[in-house]
Amino acid sequence: MRNMAYNEEEWVPKTRLGRLVADGQITTMEDALKSRLPLREPQIVDMLLPGLEDEVLDINMVQRMTDSGRRVKFRATVIVGNGDGYVGIGQGKDVQVGNAIKKAIDAAKLDITKISRGCGSWECACGKEHTVPFEATGKVGSVVVTLVPAPRGLGLAAGNTARKVLEKAGIKDIWTQTSGTTRTTLNFAKATFAALNNVNTMRMPKKGSGGI
Repeated sequence: MRNMAYNEEEWVPKTRLGRLVADGQITTMEDALKSRLPLREPQIVDMLLPGLEDEVLDINMVQRMTDSGRRVKFRATVIVGNGDGYVGIGQGKDVQVGNAIKKAIDAAKLDITKISRGCGSWECACGKEHTVPFEATGKVGSVVVTLVPAPRGLGLAAGNTARKVLEKAGIKDIWTQTSGTTRTTLNFAKATFAALNNVNTMRMPKKGSGGI
């Protein structure tokens, strides 16, 4: 796990969003995502989320036969997050492990998203952002992950891969239900990430609104 630094002098923005960030017109990651402008420069995330951390989830060797012989590359899967609502996941390939990890980190930054958090457990009602506000499910390949709100103090009742994704997103307490081939690290991580994203598509009922 590393705390990623940002060197402002080395970055020359090439996109409209990058220029707005460099000029100080956009100062938060939330505003950058709300702008709907494409996020194509990882340096934008470095600048707006200086406390971002990365963790390698998996490294695999990929072999391919060509006319010139067997070619070997490494495929890295990385999760990034600030532990406070922002998380992204990415993959990178290269003939060198270090370069594969760097490409995966950059891809994860460009996939960064803000996760809705809350206190959705009927056992708690503390009002703090420690779990998910609703039950949500994500599916990638054969892996299905369902996130269920949990009371404060429970911790992360999840498999190791899912736990890393949830920690980076800033989730403190959760129940999880999983099915499928969870030994496939990439699909397990992506399914957890998809479940977190699906929380964002749901809407909290307004206070005072009538029920059915």
